[in-house]
Amino acid sequence: MKLKRMRSFRTPAKEHQYGLVLSGGAARGYAHVGVLKALNEAGIYPDIISGVSAGAIAGAFYADGHHPDAIIEMFFRNNLYEYIKLSIPRMGIASMTKIRELLRNNLHANTFEELQTPLIVNATDLNHGKTVYFSKGKLLDVVIASSAMPILFNPVKIDGTTYADGGIMNNLPIEPLMNKCETLIAVNVNPLTAKDDFNNLASVAERTFQLGVYAHTSLKKDKPDVYIEPYELHNYGLVQVSKGREIYETGYEAAKSLLKQIKLKPNKVG
Repeated sequence: MKLKRMRSFRTPAKEHQYGLVLSGGAARGYAHVGVLKALNEAGIYPDIISGVSAGAIAGAFYADGHHPDAIIEMFFRNNLYEYIKLSIPRMGIASMTKIRELLRNNLHANTFEELQTPLIVNATDLNHGKTVYFSKGKLLDVVIASSAMPILFNPVKIDGTTYADGGIMNNLPIEPLMNKCETLIAVNVNPLTAKDDFNNLASVAERTFQLGVYAHTSLKKDKPDVYIEPYELHNYGLVQVSKGREIYETGYEAAKSLLKQIKLKPNKVG
């Protein structure tokens, strides 16, 4: 976790007081909900959110008006990432049906414009090899596309273009919020540590994906005002759904600990 020294001189007023960026991370996405809870307890409520993959899912529910406690209970009740564990050995490519149903049945908003908090979601345009940011129009397909991790899930077609997991090219989408927020908070749930237990093809594939996304994420650590990267999350695999409660608590405790060290002005009383 890291806090960048705040400037002492005055700068022009920004469009938003608090902006929040949520990375991808599959099952580690449970940690995002813990961070959101810690922020709210400190009186900090993001004015705008940029999220990708698991961060897009957590961000969509929060932007829709769901309290962090309600979000995490919903995830556990519906076994949010359980389909990953069950599908890999059988088919290799899993279905997004369960997560699509969860979103459809629990999101009040059908479009980005209907959300209570502005949300930006990025996905990877496979046809042209670029990152695309969405903030208008239909919400469901975009969140699904942003979460379509390669190998595990089929890509998603939107208006004739094929999209996959936004984390392929940008797993910490801070760019849409740069210079728009008084305080920019970024959460990366993919800390990189040494690893030597490559026992099967799945472990090699997971490590390869981690290295790929971390290569560009590591270059952005100094850009947000507050950077949260819970070190303990390295103990949990991307599909280790059985540890969801621990992952959630890890995110909560990491954010709570950092918020005790810094002084951020509350923007709302919960």
